[in-house]
Amino acid sequence: MSRIRHIRGSSLATAGAVVTTATLLAAALAPAANADSRPTRATAIENAASVLAAHATNLGLTPAQRTTVRDVVVDKDGTQHVRYDRTYRELPVLGGDFVVHLAPDGSYRGANRATGKAISLADVTPELSGAKAAGLAADALRAANPGETLKKVTARPRLIVDALHGTPRLTWRTDAVAQDRLGNPVARTVLTDARTGARIDAWDSVETATGDGNSLYSGTVPLETTQSGSAYQLKDPTRGNTYTGDAANKTDLCIFGICISRAPATLFTDADNHWGTGATSDRSSAAVDAQYGTDATWDYYKNVHGRNGIAGDGKGSYNRVHYGKNYNNAFWDDSCFCMTYGDGDGSTFGPLVALDVAGHEMSHGVTSKTAALTYSGESGGLNEATSDIFGTMVEWYANNASDPGDYLIGEEIVRPGFGKPALRFMDKPSKDGNSADCWSGSVGNLDVHYSSGVANHFAYLLSEGSGAKTVGGVGYDSPTCDGSTVSGIGHDKVGKIWYRALTVYMTSSTNYAGARTATLNAAKDLYGAGSAEYTAVAAAWSAVAVG
Repeated sequence: MSRIRHIRGSSLATAGAVVTTATLLAAALAPAANADSRPTRATAIENAASVLAAHATNLGLTPAQRTTVRDVVVDKDGTQHVRYDRTYRELPVLGGDFVVHLAPDGSYRGANRATGKAISLADVTPELSGAKAAGLAADALRAANPGETLKKVTARPRLIVDALHGTPRLTWRTDAVAQDRLGNPVARTVLTDARTGARIDAWDSVETATGDGNSLYSGTVPLETTQSGSAYQLKDPTRGNTYTGDAANKTDLCIFGICISRAPATLFTDADNHWGTGATSDRSSAAVDAQYGTDATWDYYKNVHGRNGIAGDGKGSYNRVHYGKNYNNAFWDDSCFCMTYGDGDGSTFGPLVALDVAGHEMSHGVTSKTAALTYSGESGGLNEATSDIFGTMVEWYANNASDPGDYLIGEEIVRPGFGKPALRFMDKPSKDGNSADCWSGSVGNLDVHYSSGVANHFAYLLSEGSGAKTVGGVGYDSPTCDGSTVSGIGHDKVGKIWYRALTVYMTSSTNYAGARTATLNAAKDLYGAGSAEYTAVAAAWSAVAVG
């Protein structure tokens, strides 16, 4: 005899139990032993199973259906909510899910159903073949990606009952997946009427998921990833689909600025959404750092400055890690709107994917979309300094215990062979042996990574002030070029002033004198012409000989 079947059934014992007064007294005197008297998950499932049997008609359950528990929530007061999926004649029912709500004592309070329609079909034999449905879904995937030449297109049809789109009907649900020209996954789910072949609905089927990664420099970090089928991709739909790919130790071939071929950016995938081991031997560990740095930089610009993405358009860039062999560099490329990271040679540098480096590289993208400071002369120094300043601000913003904020650039990536504890030092830039602490008429003749020292020095003085001090456990001793004493206003305000100057006042040709004017205008806009912040900006520029 057929009956309604459940994964878990109720078993209500009616046998009596002798409860003595001593037992009750002991329970009353030992509340800590039963501090949480809420029903357990198992109890909630047992209670719900009894409710399903008693209220089958109201819930639209018939002998041809089965139910499985998807989720259980038990409130603090003991109220229970048990969520179910259902099948009809062994076929999954899209829109067949429902939630039953139970009182703390397990009694029925009500239900929420995805559909209230009766689920009953004359038969479950399709007239349209699965192969035909797969072909239609593959065509739909191509149509949803115009201009792309998709590779490795596959489509997997499954017969279901669709109860979401009107009267329940027999339907092919087909998951079509492929790779775009960069090797990144694209996917689309297509619902096709299994009798007529008409399309019912279609949607992108890459889904966001929250995972975590064991990074090289920042410990274990959260990651928003993309789920497609049973796998996960290191692609963040919540931040403009920014993703990280493996360059496979290859390089770009570019001649006179025209790239004939590019190193790949094959999207990293993972089976369990727990990425990396924290060791360089696992290629995804460096990818974790790059993606985390992207996330932190995106969040900094959005939450502090209201900028939605590097270009301000909500679209993500992408990362390439493991570029070249023993490559001791990282760079931003406007033409691909991407960041690229080498692995280092292991002696001078390790993988160049540290948090402040990521913030630095992405900030070049911000500069390219705003002031577009020309990458030579004094404006080139300001371009590099902008990235150092915002890379530092990102590090402070992230507040990561494994890589706390500081005024050192690249301190995580240097190795003993480099001979210094960091790439650059904002408190006294000349500690790197090349950078300028103070402005002079010849500073524009320096490499832009060294002429940047003037602005980096300004930013440190404006943040923390002059003289010897310890900030966040790191010792600094910042001199001034005119012998003055400067008081700082904090790095948060410096970031806001520099961002407004960059995005509102600076142009491609801005030099150090122009940067002084731009930041004074920004400070006036943000804090007022007579403010302490305005006065501090002027004093910090004078302290680095920009008057």
